[in-house]
Amino acid sequence: MKKRLLLLEDDVTLNETIVDYLESFGFIVAPVYDGKSAQDTIYENNFDLLLLDVNVPDINGFEILKTLRNEGSTTPAIFITSLNSMDDVENGYNSGCDDYIRKPFALKELKLRIDTILKREFFHNPSDKVEIDRDIYYNTQSNLLTIDGDEIQLKNKDALLLELFLKNGNTLVTHETIYEHLWEYGEDISESALRTYIKNLRKYLGKEKIVSIKKLGYRFTTK
Repeated sequence: MKKRLLLLEDDVTLNETIVDYLESFGFIVAPVYDGKSAQDTIYENNFDLLLLDVNVPDINGFEILKTLRNEGSTTPAIFITSLNSMDDVENGYNSGCDDYIRKPFALKELKLRIDTILKREFFHNPSDKVEIDRDIYYNTQSNLLTIDGDEIQLKNKDALLLELFLKNGNTLVTHETIYEHLWEYGEDISESALRTYIKNLRKYLGKEKIVSIKKLGYRFTTK
């Protein structure tokens, strides 16, 4: 599954350079050039990582991330900025970022930092093992679901769906979001297949864990 990144950078040339570089490695990058556009795009889409400049028109990067964190967003974020004092760095981390890169930087360094965060990131849980409920655990690396000591190897799309639910616990996950997450570009989306994946997870975790929201999507209830 290709990773989706948002890039907020008001320098058009640098923005295009970063987009071209990251897309060459298979990332899907949404470029924006001001704070208001960044907020709108983030609210309308799901991203795996945010790349945020700070001094941009409308709303600065620090404020954007503070707002997102206050609203409960755990999407990882990297600040890429010319602000290089320790006070700026401290302000960046206090805003909720996962990393802070001072300009100028090498594109290779940026990619290495992105890769590092995406590998370890699971709603800011550094462990591969996620506790779903009492005596129920899920390993995000091996796709193994452990229930009362018994291991179940989840199939690919069952695993993708469970991870999407875990990252969005107790919130509505729309059908559109699920389709985008489970099916690659060019694959035929199947509503009946989705119902099968939901049925599979309910069989393992209990029907009450995955609540159907009529005509909208599903909500995964956490402990």
